[in-house]
Formats: sequence, C-alpha cells, structure tokens
Amino acid sequence: MVTYMLMMKLTDAGIKDLKNSPKRIEEGIKAFEKIGGKLIGFYAAVGEYDFISIGEAPSDEAAIGFAFGLTALGYVKTTSVKLIPVKVYTELVKKLQ
Repeated sequence: MVTYMLMMKLTDAGIKDLKNSPKRIEEGIKAFEKIGGKLIGFYAAVGEYDFISIGEAPSDEAAIGFAFGLTALGYVKTTSVKLIPVKVYTELVKKLQ
C-alpha cells in the first residue's frame, strides 16, 4: 500500500454549500474505501488548507485517480503528497555514505 497525504482547499462552490460538507466527507471516505483505500485520519484544518487526510491506497494510480475524481466534483482543490516511511528514508540515506 502507498501512503498519501491529501490536502484540500474549499472552492467557492464548496464554501457556498458548506452545510453539506459533512455528508460529502462521509461519501468521499466510502468512495476511497471502495477503491481499496484505508483511511488513517481525516482532519479539518486551520491555515492554508481546510481539510487534510492521510490514507493508504493500493497504488499510485488509484490514489491519483481518487484525487482527480474528488477535484472534478468541484467542491475542493487537492494537493497530494506521497509519504515515505522513515525506515525507507533511513535506508536511502545509508546508501549515500
């Protein structure tokens, strides 16, 4: 499984329909699980992004396809970050020496 952080900003449409955002969040989580994803955490955020989620997807293609589909709905703009476990990072750094 590939771990991603998905950072989301509300669009004008998302702000106008804010009262329905809890329902859309639940629908999004179910859609993510339907593609084989596993949600680790979902957070409302204060700052540059309005929501941040961390989850595992079966592949890069599944994660990116999900993010594209979410963005296409028009309520949020997304930024994806692929996360690398610190154990993998440590092994990569060891190879530098």
